Amino acid sequence: MEKKTVLLLGATGLVGGHILNHLLENETYERVIALTRSALPGTEAFSKLDARIIDFGRPDEWRDQVAADQTICALGTTIKKAGSREAFRQVDYEYPLMVARAALNAGSSHFLLVSAMGADANSPLFYNRVKGELEAAILTLGFPRVSIFRPSLLLGDRREFRPGEAVGQVLGRWLRLAIPRQYQPIHARTVAAAMVRIAVEDPPGNRVLASAAIAERGAD
Repeated sequence: MEKKTVLLLGATGLVGGHILNHLLENETYERVIALTRSALPGTEAFSKLDARIIDFGRPDEWRDQVAADQTICALGTTIKKAGSREAFRQVDYEYPLMVARAALNAGSSHFLLVSAMGADANSPLFYNRVKGELEAAILTLGFPRVSIFRPSLLLGDRREFRPGEAVGQVLGRWLRLAIPRQYQPIHARTVAAAMVRIAVEDPPGNRVLASAAIAERGAD
């Protein structure tokens, strides 16, 4: 099997951290380029990891560093953490789209995106609308392959505490039997496993995986 290079965005995040672990352990990939806004601790021992701290807002500084066979985007934030709707849109829409364009021009043939359940470019909800707008924009770029993942509420340990998600995680565990599978919470490592599995398979065309399908593909 021909070894591949993969470009990863968002490796310091909840899903992105699990994706990074899977990529580093997978023999399909001989090189993992991780573009981050902050340092990746504890990764010095991995020779195939090329970690680079960049400013996504300055594309001239990183545009020539994105050549890879595939691109996986787990970049994202919250409105509270970003500070405003404008700043949130910059991180969750503008930055991923800028990198996607540059990666396509540099030869990437498969773009894999962590989106969200309810993503819809016409949604009255700002968060869902931004996620949907990014999906739509990515699909128009011309990648031979696009895989979009729409997980429900994510389970897992975050670096920052999000009270709303913490409450949702507890309730989700208690109500799991009563919640349709499509809406059940899903662990970040399951999402990551599904994404890397599909990246390795590299199927042609475009696909959108809802949370239940992600759970099936990410199961051990």
